[in-house]
Amino acid sequence: MSVTPADSVDGVSVTAASSSGALPDPSTTSTPDPSSSPTPQRNDASFSGIWEELRWRGLVQVSTDETELERALDGEPITYYCGFDPTAPSLHLGNLVQLLTMRRLQLAGHHPLALVGGSTGLVGDPRPSAERTMNTKETVAEWVGYLQSQVRRFLDFEGENPARMVNNLDWTGPMSVIDFLRDVGKHYRVGTMIKKEIVASRLNSDEGISYAEFSYQILQGMDFLELHRQYGCTLQTGGSDQWGNLTSGTELVRKVEGRGVHAIGTPLITNADGTKFGKSEGNAIWLDAAMCSPYTFYQFWLNRLDADVVTMLKVFTFLDRARIEELAREVTERPHRREAQKVLAWEVTALVHGVAATEAAIAASAAVFGQGDLGAIDEPTWQAATAELPRATVDDGRLGIVDLLVATGLVASNSEARRTVNDGGAYVNNVKVTDVDHVVDPARLLHERYLLLRRGKRNQAVAEVTREDRSAH
Repeated sequence: MSVTPADSVDGVSVTAASSSGALPDPSTTSTPDPSSSPTPQRNDASFSGIWEELRWRGLVQVSTDETELERALDGEPITYYCGFDPTAPSLHLGNLVQLLTMRRLQLAGHHPLALVGGSTGLVGDPRPSAERTMNTKETVAEWVGYLQSQVRRFLDFEGENPARMVNNLDWTGPMSVIDFLRDVGKHYRVGTMIKKEIVASRLNSDEGISYAEFSYQILQGMDFLELHRQYGCTLQTGGSDQWGNLTSGTELVRKVEGRGVHAIGTPLITNADGTKFGKSEGNAIWLDAAMCSPYTFYQFWLNRLDADVVTMLKVFTFLDRARIEELAREVTERPHRREAQKVLAWEVTALVHGVAATEAAIAASAAVFGQGDLGAIDEPTWQAATAELPRATVDDGRLGIVDLLVATGLVASNSEARRTVNDGGAYVNNVKVTDVDHVVDPARLLHERYLLLRRGKRNQAVAEVTREDRSAH
């Protein structure tokens, strides 16, 4: 079975473009050839091997010995793994980097192990700033299921080279504290552990660090050891900020088994000031549509700056080198067309949410600007598409065009509202209003409570209509 984008909408250095709060012009959101998108998942034959392609795509920030890694990845198939902790009910953009890296390795013939951490998720890896709030065991178990379902959408779990799902609670749960200390803890030196970057920063903070989070690196190291023993796993991938935890595993395998294994740390996804996109920072781009709508997800990619878009195409799409270099020339020669951003937004959104949801997100943007049917937009997409617009609450007894323009702040006074109407610049749900005495028919409410007001071409606002309680009159 080949891995394809989700058919359903259920279910992260990037620099965010500046925004004034205005919705994007629909001319920047047209679909780039939907008949051939998203790009079929395959590795690029123009490279000598998967290691060269990973390097070209910028997916290797740090690693163990590069010569040995290249020899291993370009040789006979190896088994590798990446871990995802259920510290939230959804994966996010940073996790997508790992999932697509795993998929590229799988396409090269290597054998993936997808680990969702039922035990490490109960503790959580240390954050640079403060201690994590522990979730209940029941919550973590529930989130394990959510994350496993998401992972299955990006790797092939059937066919000749199926991925395997594993849960570290299976080997950590039955282990006693004495066995943990004797069999694993004795191989770790506290002096080395406290030199890990995040641990060191927490030790020097007012917050400090708990023994639970301090021990996280041992738990992750034990995962690599167990997967090496069970499946012959010789490579772990993860974000470069996890390098201390990655090398915890390589060192443990070397000490216990006397064998050399590998680790690859991918670059972090950051915003303009270098801060990570992630759940700990509160700015995560989630893969679950209920937590980040397909419309919002699409707009995130569409708003990448020219300086970042080519890097994003390399990391987050399966476009080949020739196509990405073509788009890079477009950025240089015709940046106003934003062709690379359109392709990026289409490819990644279709990969994560499916073609239908991507087309709906594009159609919603066009409809808001009068180039489509507002009534066809479902309410979650409507909410996402108009989230940055000014809003006002009005009662259903004040639906006159003058009242609406003033209430939503599109004009400052009744006289200005009348001039706007008389000059042909007033619109309700993309329909021009030419009568200053016009009263909107409640039947025209979108989702029975919304109106889209516009003054001129780009000044928009939303009126949310409430029913006035007249029982007291």
